[in-house]
Amino acid sequence: MADPTYTPPEVWSADTVSGGRFASINRPTAGAREEKELPKGDNPFQLHSLATPNGVKATIMLEELLEKGHSGAEYDAFTVNIGEGEQFTSGFVGINPNSKIPALIDNSGDKPFRIFESGAILVHLAEKFGEFLPTDPPARAEVLSWTFWQVASGPFIGGGFGHFYAYAPEKYEYPINRYAMETKRIFDVADQRLAKSRYLAGDEYTIADIANFPWLAPFVFGQIYNEAKTFLSIDEYTNVARWVHEIASRPAVKRGRIVNKTWGDEDAQLRTRHSAADFEGKKLD
Repeated sequence: MADPTYTPPEVWSADTVSGGRFASINRPTAGAREEKELPKGDNPFQLHSLATPNGVKATIMLEELLEKGHSGAEYDAFTVNIGEGEQFTSGFVGINPNSKIPALIDNSGDKPFRIFESGAILVHLAEKFGEFLPTDPPARAEVLSWTFWQVASGPFIGGGFGHFYAYAPEKYEYPINRYAMETKRIFDVADQRLAKSRYLAGDEYTIADIANFPWLAPFVFGQIYNEAKTFLSIDEYTNVARWVHEIASRPAVKRGRIVNKTWGDEDAQLRTRHSAADFEGKKLD
C-alpha cells in the first residue's frame, strides 16, 4: 500500500524524523561524534564488535583458528554497543571510517593495521593462517564467490526485510513483500546448492560457510525478527536446516556465537573476551 500523504521533495534533507528503532543514531553524515579511545588487550588481535550476524562471522573465524591450534589467533574482543552509538567514537571511527561492526586490529607483526568489513576480515585471517580458503584457483574462486554472495545478500535480509518487517515505525505492504520475496529467494539459492554439496563451496568447511551461517541460522532457529521463521515458511528449506544444524554443533561456532553478546540468557553472554578461560561456566548449546 502506498502512503498517500507523502510526495518526495525535489531535494531530500534529513529535517524530518524517520522513526524506527535506530532513528536516534541515524544521520546522513560520517565521522566521529565523540572523542573516546578504544580499550586495548594484550593479544595479537583486537576485535571491536557486537554479536550481530556480521559480528559473529569474525568471532567464529577466530575461534575456529584457535580450535585448529593456531595460538597466534588469540584475540581480545570488546563490545561495541551500536544502539548507544559507540560506533561513532573517535577510536572506533579510526579503525572503521564506515562506523560498522566488526572491526579488527592486527598487532601480530611489526606494524599494527586495521581490517574492517566482515568479508575482508574473513579473507585476511584465512590467508594469514592458511585455513578455510583453498589455494587451488577453481576451489578458491568457488569459496570467494559464496562468501561475497553473502556480503551482497546481507543488506537485503537485514536492512531490507528485517527493517521493514520488524523495525520500521509503520508496516507497509510493498517493502515487506519486496524484501520477503528476496529473502526467500536467497534461502532458495542456498537450499538448492546445499542439496548438491555438504557445504556451500563443496565438501570442505570454509569461510563461505562462516560468512553465511550467522545470517541464515537465526531464521532456522526462530531467533530473529519476531515471527519471521513462520512468516517466511523457513521450514521448507530442509537442506539449509541440515547445514545449519551441522555447523551449529561445532565447538568453535558455539563459542563464537556468544562473544560480544549482550542480550538473552546472561549465562550465554560473553561481552568481553580475552582467553579461552572466559568461556568457563557459560552456556554453549
